[in-house]
Amino acid sequence: MTFARKRVSAFAAVAVAAALVLTGCADTGSGSGGSGSGGDGGSDNLAITFLPKNLGNPYFDTSSEGGKKAVEEFSGTFAEVGPAEATPDAQVSYINTATQQAVGALVVSANDPKAICDALNEARDAGVKVVTFDSDTNPECRDVFINQADSEGIAKTQIDQVAEQIGGSGEIAILSASANATNQNAWIELMKEYAASEYPDITIVETVYGDDDDQTSFDKTAALLQSHPELKGIVSPTTVGIAAAARYLSTSDYKGKVALTGLGTPNQMREYVEDGTVTSFALWNPADLGYLSAFAAKALIEGDITGAEGDTFEAGDLGEYTVGADGVVVLGDPFVFDADNIGDFDF
Repeated sequence: MTFARKRVSAFAAVAVAAALVLTGCADTGSGSGGSGSGGDGGSDNLAITFLPKNLGNPYFDTSSEGGKKAVEEFSGTFAEVGPAEATPDAQVSYINTATQQAVGALVVSANDPKAICDALNEARDAGVKVVTFDSDTNPECRDVFINQADSEGIAKTQIDQVAEQIGGSGEIAILSASANATNQNAWIELMKEYAASEYPDITIVETVYGDDDDQTSFDKTAALLQSHPELKGIVSPTTVGIAAAARYLSTSDYKGKVALTGLGTPNQMREYVEDGTVTSFALWNPADLGYLSAFAAKALIEGDITGAEGDTFEAGDLGEYTVGADGVVVLGDPFVFDADNIGDFDF
């Protein structure tokens, strides 16, 4: 059996800087960190504009800092624009402005898979390359999608973590979001399959649903521990659930006795890692996500890739990546946060 390995990120300091320099609620088309004007387009037009779901969001500040680092490495021009609120059609005007400025590429986290498609395709018709990241559009509206992690990787990382923390055997339970959450259910099925295959001495005794509500998740954690006195670990693949479970464990007699892991953000989990309630948890590193997205944009602009399955490109410190089916590039396994690195992140 193989326990999850921690990827050493080159962007710990970047993540800290991102949280210290929050962009304002800019409603103009001007970029932060570059003019965004790329001239007439072409393979040497490395003017790359990031368009997150909204500005002033620490998660996207971090991804944009990763993108900016990449663009500076290949001597391009970086810009960031975006709305104050993440509404479905709020990004359209920024796409139109970038098209008029003839930037080389747009890197977009879509607020809606359909609402911005017409604007993106107009940009593509004008020669602008389009990379989506974190949140995709319909595939026909972009060239490449940078996916933060695939379902198999998310499932494997969570089971590997809990297995390491409980010594590879014992009863565990799953605290999920809602019972009809498509992504959660896919991860849970894969977790069950992976656990059965790789950790036969681990038994998943129950899956409960906190409906992504803090109090409900808190109460479900208490009920799990009462119903299963031999429980050794809880996996919560939802940021609301893992924080609520940690809050319960931190003030109970179960602290240090029942392991907790899953998917969370450093800011919500920091106190529970520092006080010993949680050993480690996972999520993707948004700085790496932005960095990879910028290099994918560069590869598209320079004609190294078209978005076809099997295309390969270099992504600086992250190495070589291959485009998969439907123009999807997967960043990699989720990043594991623990006491050694959590202080380096702020999102």
